[in-house]
Amino acid sequence: MKLLVVDDEALARERLISIVNELDDNYDIVGEAKNGQQAIEKILALQPDVVLLDIKMPGMNGIEVAQHLIKHETSPAIIFTTAYEEHALAAFDAHAIAYLLKPIQSDQLERSLQTASHLQQGQLKKLSEDVKNKRQHISVKLRGDLQLIPITDVRYFRADQKYIEMRHSTGMALIDEALKSLEEEFSEEFIRVHRNAIVAIDYVTGIERDSLGRSYVLLNGGEDKLDVSRRHVAVLRRLLKSRG
Repeated sequence: MKLLVVDDEALARERLISIVNELDDNYDIVGEAKNGQQAIEKILALQPDVVLLDIKMPGMNGIEVAQHLIKHETSPAIIFTTAYEEHALAAFDAHAIAYLLKPIQSDQLERSLQTASHLQQGQLKKLSEDVKNKRQHISVKLRGDLQLIPITDVRYFRADQKYIEMRHSTGMALIDEALKSLEEEFSEEFIRVHRNAIVAIDYVTGIERDSLGRSYVLLNGGEDKLDVSRRHVAVLRRLLKSRG
């Protein structure tokens, strides 16, 4: 069984590796990572069976790493390792062994490895709520791999039949998510302009009307003009006025 160890603290990684090396020869440490971005890169490159994943890391934390991985066809099993007990009990029932508290004990880790299973989306959603986690990136499937787009680079999300069209600083991508869920998750960064679109507040530069009285929102850094429904025009105008 191939394992990847992810923790921002070198001593924590060394301890986990040492414990695994003392266990059965069936476990093989194929790599380690010190942050979330590096973790995803190594998971895609090394294809481990299990990831020992810390939660509290700077930048992209362990929950966001897991959120991206469950969208990938070859997602590994995940065992969270953390020093924070308050994140655990509400997220997993008594039969789910995927959460270990530091300092990690050898027998606990061995039992977890023996019964490791993929973290279910329902469990991950609950855990995300418990730690009030919000993604800092949007994952996009590109030729079988995951590409991570910083949410700060996204200009808008627009519903396009059964997919969501995402415009970002370097192009366009289609993602398989619900617009309502994106609006709820990123309510502080995005504003609804139409039943089929939300736009990044920081990129809004103005509102334009055509000769037929239809309104469009103008976005910095792009030529796209998105329709604004009548019910959302006033909200956008208040937003622009608040900026002076």
